[in-house]
Amino acid sequence: MARPPRLILADQAHHVIQRGNNRQVIVQSDADRQQFMDMLRDSAATHKVAIHAYVLMDNHLHLLATPADAQGISRLMQSLGRRYVGWYNFKYQRTGTLWEGRFRASLIESEAYFMACLRYIELNPARAGICSRPEDFKWSSCAAHLGQRSDTTLSDHALFWSLGNTPFEREHAYRAFLEQGVSEDERKRLTESVLKGAPLCSAVFLKELTPQALESMQPKPRGRPRGTVKKFKKIDSDPI
Repeated sequence: MARPPRLILADQAHHVIQRGNNRQVIVQSDADRQQFMDMLRDSAATHKVAIHAYVLMDNHLHLLATPADAQGISRLMQSLGRRYVGWYNFKYQRTGTLWEGRFRASLIESEAYFMACLRYIELNPARAGICSRPEDFKWSSCAAHLGQRSDTTLSDHALFWSLGNTPFEREHAYRAFLEQGVSEDERKRLTESVLKGAPLCSAVFLKELTPQALESMQPKPRGRPRGTVKKFKKIDSDPI
């Protein structure tokens, strides 16, 4: 069965989601959440991935991020997975996977969908009924974007800065944008694109992608590429 395509490009924003296996929790306490965020920040710096927004829920993670190269997000998520799962398994005396397969990612056309994706991510806790105001959820980037705390995990995108010439103007404009909420059509489009690994962009934007990038969107078959399977001399023997 072919693996679904996943297109990741350097210097482009991407919506990333990683879920717990069978929707199980990936954090059980604030100590777990702090450890996860510390490892996320360190891994993002190491692999040169700018984090524009995040929310760490009990059983999944959302990121809005831009890698400096096409391998950055994969390396970030692999590093984070290895480090955190090892730490988590040791702490809770468990074994095995924590994640629901590989992470999902969707290329985001910044001009058209970046701010909508930012709002979608930061409204996640309020939409889930965890808090009444999204900035009250500690494990999200929302409070930082509203000027209520600093956050060294974040690297704000130029589109967020374009909301105003001063921090006060940006915070005021972003609060008004948050208060508009996420429409059902917008929610469905953002959710389906990331779960399917499909780029969220216009036809014009797709046409401007390099041929190599478009080729990478084609499903890859499982197993070895053709011609790489070694041939062995047949030896007659009884089955074990």
